[in-house]
Amino acid sequence: MSLLYMSLVVIYAILAVATLINGLLVVFVKSRNWHELTLRIRSWWVIITVFALAMISPLWLGLTIFGFISFLALKEYLTLIPTRFSDHMPLLWMFIAIPLNYLWIGMDWYNMFIIFIPVYAFLFLPVRMVLSGDTQGFLRSAAQLHWGLMTTVFALSHVACLLALTRSDPTHGGALLVIFLVGLTEFNDVAQYLWGKSLGHIRVTPKVSPNKTLAGLLGGVLSTVVAAVILGPIMTPMSVGMSALAGLLIGLSGFCGDIVMSAVKRDIGVKDSGSMLPGHGGILDRIDSLIFTAPLFFHFVWYFYF
Repeated sequence: MSLLYMSLVVIYAILAVATLINGLLVVFVKSRNWHELTLRIRSWWVIITVFALAMISPLWLGLTIFGFISFLALKEYLTLIPTRFSDHMPLLWMFIAIPLNYLWIGMDWYNMFIIFIPVYAFLFLPVRMVLSGDTQGFLRSAAQLHWGLMTTVFALSHVACLLALTRSDPTHGGALLVIFLVGLTEFNDVAQYLWGKSLGHIRVTPKVSPNKTLAGLLGGVLSTVVAAVILGPIMTPMSVGMSALAGLLIGLSGFCGDIVMSAVKRDIGVKDSGSMLPGHGGILDRIDSLIFTAPLFFHFVWYFYF
């Protein structure tokens, strides 16, 4: 069995154990309500199955799956923010940008991928908005559209770019790098939560995310570095030292992504970004950390190994 399939088997085994423990808690600890935990684990089965399908599929199908996730994330974001009637055509162009962005990845056209949204789409959108003749709330609307396109499409598509980038490496395929990135990002979220619940007293961002504590941040980052040191030399071309750096990068940037998206939701006035994933909230609630960790980890690997 290849290392890729072994990794997926381990992930499913962990999820099966979590499901079993949850079932035992529901049966034997009836004094507490386990409904949200049950919903959360059920959603994880769906998330991991879609993720596993993207990992083992041909590249075109994997890119299509990630492109569809970007579509759902952008659609969810646009339902949260106020948009003007005159912005309908720019919104259409934002959705058109999604398949084009993933097409450049599939064509291995890195130079176009890296400037398509940050340069061309960035300049095109406000020009298209101006053509409508509506200047009321122009700057705020342009900033909101730019933010949505950069986070839900460009930043997130670095996961797919990572998948495609290393297909030429027969030993450490791109799928393993993606599993390493996504696995550590989610592990970091859980570790920060557990450390914060256990030892957290000093709040890092009390007005944005009151549950984020210094103990949670430090404990989560340290745990992620340890996990990266263990998994990095096995799943990636990175040495122990570089794996530690990658773990540090993922731990800190994951925290930043979490609190930044919390600030966005507070500004909009919602607790969750949606209800697509029962127990988790919306898709943006699930990928908020990944929006920051994906581009940073991709360029870290790209700079040192490709």
